[in-house]
Amino acid sequence: MAVKVGIVKMGAIGTSLLLEYLLDERADREDISVRIVSSGAKMQPEEAEVAQKLKEFNPDLIIVASPNAALPGPKAAREIFEKKPVIVISDAPAKKAKDELEQKGFGYIFVNADSMIGARREFLDPTEMSLFNADVVKVLAATGAFRIVQEAIDKVIEDIKAGKKPELPKITITAEMAIEAGKFTNPYAKVKALAAYYIAEKVADLTVRGCFVEKDWTKYVPLVAAAHEMMRIAAMLADEAREIEKGADGVYRNPHARDGRILSKSKLIEKPQ
Repeated sequence: MAVKVGIVKMGAIGTSLLLEYLLDERADREDISVRIVSSGAKMQPEEAEVAQKLKEFNPDLIIVASPNAALPGPKAAREIFEKKPVIVISDAPAKKAKDELEQKGFGYIFVNADSMIGARREFLDPTEMSLFNADVVKVLAATGAFRIVQEAIDKVIEDIKAGKKPELPKITITAEMAIEAGKFTNPYAKVKALAAYYIAEKVADLTVRGCFVEKDWTKYVPLVAAAHEMMRIAAMLADEAREIEKGADGVYRNPHARDGRILSKSKLIEKPQ
């Protein structure tokens, strides 16, 4: 019987954009069934009521993805499922909720490089928002951060399939952890990916200052614009790292089999085992 995975999305972080597809990249996995509910861009406590709709699906595992999981909205959403296995996926500011999550038995994955966007009206329009998120996704995918998320969730799914009480993840994804998961074979590829992740982490220093500290628009617009330029450069470095690995025919791939097993290969012309 397929494991039912319910995903609640509140607001937007780069990790949440492709979360369900990390678990079933070819749409042929037979061991899971996935449903998503979303509050859209808003994440006030009243928006958490959308999570109630997942109760009809009766999920075996719940994932709540949002910016800053310490805020009241995401907290209300996860507490709807307090008696079930819950994994919280969020960004660096969510670390303020770490002790509370552990006390209540929730799992968590904090992605340090999944930095806040430059959300100022004078700067951010739908196009800029889309480009920033595209850059974030490239950094998180190419450095190895997404692989950590995927494999952590897959491990919980395997526990549930085996009838065991799942061991929920308690992970804060640092640059070093991401690069290890990226399985780079070339040292120059590795350091480019490392630089990409570190730069992406620092983006939040500027966006938080630009969105919440500076009040003069002539000062905060350059700050958030600079932050977006940093994320663009991080994405370029991440892309360069993967291209180096391609040149050496060393790109590590870990596709899912139909039964959910994680296969692997490191040569282009090679069958995953």
